[in-house]
Amino acid sequence: MRYLTAGESHGPRLTAIIEGVPAGLPLTADYINAELKRRQGGYGRGARMKIESDQVEITSGVRHGLTMGGPITLHVTNLDHQKWLDIMNAADVEEKKKGLRKITKPRPGHADLVGGIKYRFSDLRNSLERSSARETTMRVAVGAVAKRLLEEIGVEVASHIVTFGGIDIDVPENLTVSQIKERAGRSEVSIVNPEKEQDIKAYIDQIKKDGDTIGGIIETIVGGVPAGLGSFVHWDRKLDAKIAQGVVSINAFKGVEFGVGFEAGRLKGSQVMDEILWSEADGFTRRTNNLGGFEGGMTNGEPIVVRGVMKPIPTLYKPLMSVDIVSHEPYKATVERSDPTALPAAAVVMESVVATVLAAEVLEKFSSDNLEELQAAVAQHRAYAKGF
Repeated sequence: MRYLTAGESHGPRLTAIIEGVPAGLPLTADYINAELKRRQGGYGRGARMKIESDQVEITSGVRHGLTMGGPITLHVTNLDHQKWLDIMNAADVEEKKKGLRKITKPRPGHADLVGGIKYRFSDLRNSLERSSARETTMRVAVGAVAKRLLEEIGVEVASHIVTFGGIDIDVPENLTVSQIKERAGRSEVSIVNPEKEQDIKAYIDQIKKDGDTIGGIIETIVGGVPAGLGSFVHWDRKLDAKIAQGVVSINAFKGVEFGVGFEAGRLKGSQVMDEILWSEADGFTRRTNNLGGFEGGMTNGEPIVVRGVMKPIPTLYKPLMSVDIVSHEPYKATVERSDPTALPAAAVVMESVVATVLAAEVLEKFSSDNLEELQAAVAQHRAYAKGF
């Protein structure tokens, strides 16, 4: 399975094309729209979420609620585009219109300046339009298709926030993936500990008053994963590496860890490695899951546990200093739409990205021209692994 996304932040629409989804997968626009709505929710979101109410249109690859095996095309219309018709016109426009809201003042922490240098733009809008986190709309849409596929083979994905700015969330032990999904889904700040809800909201309110922003750490957990996805034979076939690349590709994400992650550098081997157990009922399992469901770049049958760190949103209402690319004069960076935090939305994006990488890996390993064939192949593999 592979996909491409296209579209700009203020363009007419966003598009994704997905290739390699098996025929016979139940898929509706309503299912995808529910995921898109999750991305637009969360405490601390700003004006753009009130402007846009993302709704997907499926224009190929699905008939009568079932995938057909061909490329699936998804579109999301940008309702805000009507205010940007001249600025974002694909055709040539009058010279006086070309200068409409031309951007020559790059914002620190964004792709504005480096994108202008790389692609030789005199108007940095060409950088910020495509580099905008608006593109993650289609990552979530694609991720919804991936999750729909994973559900059919007994794999469940959930995300929650474990660190909100400088506040760590006390996460109850031994929560199942379903429980994490349910608890985080009820929380406006995507946490599983309701006792921290009001503290986090108050913190976000204060950050907004200060004109500042915060980042945090998001955890995605995947349950029901078959053992043996990925491979140790080449560096680029290791599944944890693929997931790490996918997570860091999300706007503003700066780091990834699995299981105990960087804490492993402070522990002894006897405290980190997961002892192997066997029972007739369950086959091979692990006493712990410190390695986050991976050994040698392959899934080991335990839940995948991956965390991503998101930096604070770089657009500040108390802007930092920058330099105009034309005059080379210093100035205070311009303020575009901004939120004090986008962590709840980012959790949905991360969940979608992990699901997409995992679904692609499943389809690469197992025979999958149609859903029944895939389900049979996965079931046969699970039976083999259990009886190994």
